[in-house]
Amino acid sequence: MNLRNRNKISAEFNMSSMTDLVFLLLIFFMLTSTLVTSSALDVILPKSKAQTVKKSTVTVTISKDLKFSINDDIVSINDLEISILQYVSNDPEAVLILRVDESVPTGEAVRIMDIAYRNKIKMVLATDPK
Repeated sequence: MNLRNRNKISAEFNMSSMTDLVFLLLIFFMLTSTLVTSSALDVILPKSKAQTVKKSTVTVTISKDLKFSINDDIVSINDLEISILQYVSNDPEAVLILRVDESVPTGEAVRIMDIAYRNKIKMVLATDPK
């Protein structure tokens, strides 16, 4: 009488499903990291419950140590208006997003607002929606 078990359980571990999961996670993190917007200067925005603008042509950032950047390029205060006009000249429907640290004096933000007003550029003040 032959009572041997014909179904032998293999003690091997198949790694193909694990590598599939790792590649899927890698793709997920690569895609989500490109959606995160970063800027040249790190600022703390004032809090608000307003909605964000969908179209962002030019982003002007003022940090707490009064450094100015336009779309991740740090510029001096003397070249600010010329640089803004260069970015806006290609798009007649340009929107200027003003990102100002909450500790910056209002006069510095008004300086950028004045540049936008004189050149008839639409402008939005960015806030933190939290």
